[in-house]
Amino acid sequence: MLKDIILIGPIGTGKSTLGNLLAQKLNLPQVSMDELRYEYYQQIGYDDDLAKKLRLEKGFLAAYQYWKPFEAYAVEKLVAEHSNCVIDFGAGHSVYDDAGLFYRVQKVLEPYLNVVLVLPSPDLDESIKIIKERIGEFQDGEMDLHEYFVKHPANYKLAKILVYTKGKTPEETRDEILSLIKTSS
Repeated sequence: MLKDIILIGPIGTGKSTLGNLLAQKLNLPQVSMDELRYEYYQQIGYDDDLAKKLRLEKGFLAAYQYWKPFEAYAVEKLVAEHSNCVIDFGAGHSVYDDAGLFYRVQKVLEPYLNVVLVLPSPDLDESIKIIKERIGEFQDGEMDLHEYFVKHPANYKLAKILVYTKGKTPEETRDEILSLIKTSS
């Protein structure tokens, strides 16, 4: 089983901050999907102009659905190319409605002991409220995208560890993660 730490969760939950703190404490590199994703997407034909056109003409969800195969590929590439590190995913990289794409990501993450879902609170409605207070509304027409990411079952199926940040400093959350991670199978 692989011992890398992979942080997943909705937008604005502190994944990148925690990734940095964990990497510093463990003296490991931090690998952030947000920094590498477009490099991976372009390897399989991602068209940024098309994504922008979809978003402009049909809204965020149309662009988001276009990204999904690229996101699954990026997860596969990132974990294949990086080891002995702390990885933080973008919010969408662990959320899939398409069963085939979800299966690909689930299979690639299966050997990892420390897939950590980061949420503000065990109360999902409170988590949504906290995220909105941190970064504002995130709507596409009638759809509340914060609610979509917080309540989507994919994160919960992929996670092997769940941590809540409410009432804790980032350092306290980091230390909680360190107390929960597994170092052997």
